[in-house]
Amino acid sequence: MAEEKPNAPARAQYAIRRSPSPHPSGVHQVTEFQDPGYTIVGNHLTQHRSLSGLAIGLAAYIQSLPEGAPVDIRTLAKRFPEGRGRIAAALRELEAYGYLERVRRRTDDGRMVTLTLSYNNPAATRARRARESAEEAKRRTAVTPAPVASAPVTPGPAAPPPVAPGSVAPTRASRTPPPTPPPTPPPIPPPPPAPAPAPASSHGRTDPPHARPEPPPPPPEPRTRAQHAPAAALLANLRYEDPRLLLSVRDVHRLTPAVAAWLERGASPEAVRNALTAGLPATLRHPAALLTHRLSELLPPPLPAASPTATTRARPAPLQTCDGCERAFRASTPGRCRDCRHPAAAECLPTGPG
Repeated sequence: MAEEKPNAPARAQYAIRRSPSPHPSGVHQVTEFQDPGYTIVGNHLTQHRSLSGLAIGLAAYIQSLPEGAPVDIRTLAKRFPEGRGRIAAALRELEAYGYLERVRRRTDDGRMVTLTLSYNNPAATRARRARESAEEAKRRTAVTPAPVASAPVTPGPAAPPPVAPGSVAPTRASRTPPPTPPPTPPPIPPPPPAPAPAPASSHGRTDPPHARPEPPPPPPEPRTRAQHAPAAALLANLRYEDPRLLLSVRDVHRLTPAVAAWLERGASPEAVRNALTAGLPATLRHPAALLTHRLSELLPPPLPAASPTATTRARPAPLQTCDGCERAFRASTPGRCRDCRHPAAAECLPTGPG
């Protein structure tokens, strides 16, 4: 048992095999098997030339989170050592390059909440949406094809008259048609008779002839497909708000004039979308019938005509999300709201001794 056997197989070597590298310096990748908890991040994000390192790190962290995890500035500031200001600036970088999108939505109880959409490949998402929009437009045009003009039917040559029995069939030379006589000019119609003079009145004046009735005004031109395109697109995109609002092509064509009437009366597309999707019942069997009822019953009144002396009002500043408390406020540039600016200024004041 203690005798050595040189012909015994050697034990397997589990050391890491190192491949020769032509570069003595720089980075060398040492890869190990990952546990089930890992995230795939594209090089278009990790090697982005315009994003800061903090923005790239925040994007990778947000992509690794589960659905519904809070990613507001206050939560991220508790997780990372950077302050709220730097985290807010990094989130704005990700929004500018399409990796993040913050949407303000109204819940059923009337509260405004912020929904954050994280895109792991924004370029591919934009290409897919453009391709789906093109396919949807192609399907709409295929349902209503343009009328094709039929080619005029030219009459064929007349059949030769039947040959009477006992008569000789005409030869090929005799089958040539006789010369066509020149066309006679159409007769010139006589000029219309001059109107008889109006009878003179007792005062020596002639009565004016009866005025010709004015033609009726032309009917209003029907709306073109381009004028109805925003309304049709709004109806087709309702499926993204609620999958149950997936409408057929026929329902979209039928409801498009009603949505166009809302837009003509000054309603914004967001207002129309909220009116159609807010407070949907738990069981929705006929979405087209529900949308028809809401479009007819909730139709807003037309805007009053603006008086010529009315002064133009300045447009309000856009809504911004506060970098400190995540509340919405109106300002021309992003930053902090009024309540968050004063405590920040108080913290920056130097404190005296004692």
